[in-house]
Amino acid sequence: MSEIARLFASDLVVANLGSKIFTDALELQGRRAIQVDWAVPCAGDEELISILKTIRTGEVGVGGKKVALQDLVDRANAEALEQINLSHPFIVGIGKAVDEIPGMEKGLILHAGPPVEWERMCGPMKGAVIGALIYEELAKDESAARKMAASGDIKFEPCHHHAAVGPMAGIISPSMPVWVIENRHSRNRAFCTLNEGLGKVLRYGAFSAEVIERLKWMEEVLAPVLKDALEIHGEIDLRTIIAQALQMGDEGHNRNKAGTSLLIREFAPSIAEGPADAKAKSDVLKFMHLNDHFFLNLTMPAGKSSLDSASGIENSSVIVAMARNGTDFGIRLSSLPNKWFTAPAPEVEGLYFPGYGAEDANPDIGDSTICETYGIGGFAMAAAPAIVEFVGGTPQDAINFTLSMYDITVGESKNFRIPSLGFRGTPTGIDVTEVVEKGILPAVNTGIAHKDPGIGQVGAGLVEPPLACFEDAFKAFHKSLTRRRKKR
Repeated sequence: MSEIARLFASDLVVANLGSKIFTDALELQGRRAIQVDWAVPCAGDEELISILKTIRTGEVGVGGKKVALQDLVDRANAEALEQINLSHPFIVGIGKAVDEIPGMEKGLILHAGPPVEWERMCGPMKGAVIGALIYEELAKDESAARKMAASGDIKFEPCHHHAAVGPMAGIISPSMPVWVIENRHSRNRAFCTLNEGLGKVLRYGAFSAEVIERLKWMEEVLAPVLKDALEIHGEIDLRTIIAQALQMGDEGHNRNKAGTSLLIREFAPSIAEGPADAKAKSDVLKFMHLNDHFFLNLTMPAGKSSLDSASGIENSSVIVAMARNGTDFGIRLSSLPNKWFTAPAPEVEGLYFPGYGAEDANPDIGDSTICETYGIGGFAMAAAPAIVEFVGGTPQDAINFTLSMYDITVGESKNFRIPSLGFRGTPTGIDVTEVVEKGILPAVNTGIAHKDPGIGQVGAGLVEPPLACFEDAFKAFHKSLTRRRKKR
């Protein structure tokens, strides 16, 4: 019997590439059908499809030979992924922001997300700036702080422009203590403040007396005790702790119970040996113990130091930063590291604390999406099914989020593995081309700040980044490739 005859003699199965209603209709008639998960590339946008075709099929002259444009991109993306995987962040110090962060100076306040001036800042970011000016003793109260912030005497710049990251409002002022993280592979450093805890805290826009008092305690007690302990202990391997935390139910962004516990185990004996008095040591250990998010401010600079090592690679379409300032959502590409591509910050779908609802929420805010850019956080939700109790959804949703992220990344982490997926590496290296072609947006989980200054956190949830900034980045990436092609 010929192959054709054998084919028609067997039971036929319909493969449907269109709407699922056709598959459902065939199954209702007792016919076998397979639904193929396929969609029109770039949502059918002709300009984007044309750009995609150029990247996929174009050629450039290199050394007198024709080389496929896609091969150049693939090699660049492989290099970016390798740099991320080789990165090895360590805690090497704790110090004042003005002494540690490059370019930090008096009168400068760093903030989360892409650039934004006082007039365009959202409520929680303005609240955090007010608190920082009071903390720095540059203003006596809210009224004086607002006048100073609007006067032009205070400069505002993104944390990302100074090798730093900040959760939520992300405010870093000169006197604040910061973690100093060094990437042992590439020897670059990254910085982040120490985590205040949840609720009514500066990073969520609160600036009451209790918030300022806590910040002063962190500067005068917490940071010195930890600094002494670090000198006794020696440098701490963050990559190893993050990897272990993912094996223990963390995802590194909104669930950091295991990471915080592991960090306390590293620090506790050295804290006990340190020169501080017994009360200070006890207070520090209690503060860390009661703050499950304490480790977040270490996963973030670990990701920042690793992604900065993958920045500046010609022809790479890998995203090296995603960040929000509560007004704009922005991304940066490896091959265009000094350019922000922005769109309005989206609303967060989530769970709210009692007494609050969606009408109270500020749009998405914070540099903590560096976690997802690094391949953890929302990209590692399959490792942390319990996260859904905090951000909403089901354990299966957490697994599905991670599985979908493999479709928009250039590879997998060699360091961070997910037990529930057979110890598969987390999806790593977001490819802007894949995001635009497939219309799959990065999975992000996040906290929710009240829209008004001075109130603080009101919930947590999941957020879908705006596609527009990825499309703009994709177009600019294409132009950078074609400009280079014309020069050859």
